[in-house]
Amino acid sequence: MQLTDTGESRVNGYLFVLERSLKTFLPGDVVRDAVREIESHLRERIAAASAAPNEREVLEKILAELGPPLRVAQAYSAERTIDEAVATGRFVPMIRAIWHLAISTVVGFFAALGLLVGYLIGVAWVAVAVIKPIFPENAGIQFVHGIPVGPAAQFPVAPGTDLRGGYWVIPLALTVGLGVLVVTQRCARKYLAWWRERRLS
Repeated sequence: MQLTDTGESRVNGYLFVLERSLKTFLPGDVVRDAVREIESHLRERIAAASAAPNEREVLEKILAELGPPLRVAQAYSAERTIDEAVATGRFVPMIRAIWHLAISTVVGFFAALGLLVGYLIGVAWVAVAVIKPIFPENAGIQFVHGIPVGPAAQFPVAPGTDLRGGYWVIPLALTVGLGVLVVTQRCARKYLAWWRERRLS
């Protein structure tokens, strides 16, 4: 289908709104590439369509199938962020990808919640290892009724709190903390890889 000036204006308007929407999610250089990629896909579909009986109806149908510009921008930025996170395994892209899925899907929200708990547990153990040599009386393993419940650091130590452990707590806390962080990071990467495979299939 060969577009008239009116049809061309409609496509350009769609692409303009799409570009503005993408700028809220992605850096400028990435936005230009994204708009070119989406425009190429859109124009291929328009070229393959027949203008009969009404160019306007055909064009609106194609744009409706593509989706509103804001939704397309969200989906494109999420896809790109997930691909970067899975490919690199770096912490910041992974957090961005998990955040994208957490605010857009129910499964993503609960997965992000579980991963957040994992990261916090790992950081808590590492924090005890760092604090212990500086404030030896304020950091250690907390016991409740003789049962260890986890790492703790309190300033000041509350009455009735049972904090135990000498300097041997430092290597233990570092080992457990770093171990939990590594496992959580691997789980996050596997989750994102699973999400990408599910989307592609």
